[in-house]
Amino acid sequence: MPHDHHGHSHVHLDPQSGDRRVGVAIWANGLLTIAQIVGGLFAGSLALIADALHNFSDMAALIIAFAARKIARRPADERMTFGYGRIETVAALINYTTLIIVGLYLIYEGGMRLIEPPDVQGWTVVIIAGFALGVDALTAALTWSMQKGSQNIRALFLHNLSDALASVAVIVGGTLIILFDMRWVDPAVTIGIAGYILYLAVTEIGGPVRTLMLGSPPDIEGHDVVDLLRATSGVREVHHVHLWQMEENAPALDAHVVVEEVDWKQLEAIKLELKEKLSDSFGIVHTTLEFEREGVCENDVPLFGHDRSYKQT
Repeated sequence: MPHDHHGHSHVHLDPQSGDRRVGVAIWANGLLTIAQIVGGLFAGSLALIADALHNFSDMAALIIAFAARKIARRPADERMTFGYGRIETVAALINYTTLIIVGLYLIYEGGMRLIEPPDVQGWTVVIIAGFALGVDALTAALTWSMQKGSQNIRALFLHNLSDALASVAVIVGGTLIILFDMRWVDPAVTIGIAGYILYLAVTEIGGPVRTLMLGSPPDIEGHDVVDLLRATSGVREVHHVHLWQMEENAPALDAHVVVEEVDWKQLEAIKLELKEKLSDSFGIVHTTLEFEREGVCENDVPLFGHDRSYKQT
């Protein structure tokens, strides 16, 4: 049976410049983390230490992302025939999971501090949080232009965006402590920061999970693809359809296509038309199509996926 494997390419926009940006962000967040921990211990501020822990997770996330970007550029080989691009999706999943763990821990610590609010040095909190806001804004700016086409970098950007907002909250809390001695504000701000961290992580983690689980691209409806294939002249039916993502922004399709007997000699023309339609309508440029002659194909086969009776137990 004829098979077709359409070539595909992966575009990296000025990767060396992107690496330099991530490198600068790593150093900036490392220095900031140290300053916040020291300042938080000196000032007795859990909110400042919470922000430091968040920044430390950012630094770890940046290091993971930096390594993932390097590995992702490796060409396909006999061990990784699809290449290494999915390592960035794995990195994004690790980073989002880290955010969830940090968020839950901070909610716990903040709750304990609400019961018995500690003394907090407001001015120290405000000064260090102001410095943190500058670093967070810088890091977010460095990753902004890189995050639109990468789950990996988008996870970093959300890390830094949440950090910047957390720094604003810490500044507000420190100001209230200076003006009104509202010590409960510090753990309250901590819980607020943690809640926002959890919200960002939980709402974004589904993307990497979907990609790693070979889920269909979120912006492509499977039945629309099937309808397009069925509507092509000469196509009798389709089955065993697999719609998935080799990596982010690289949709792929595997399918069995049943061709009518009278059109079997037009197989190459049918194949070309299918490829063009899939590319033009859905941006699917990597296809693996297996063609079957009408009357020869299997009966009672699934439209999507494979027949699980073939799976060994």
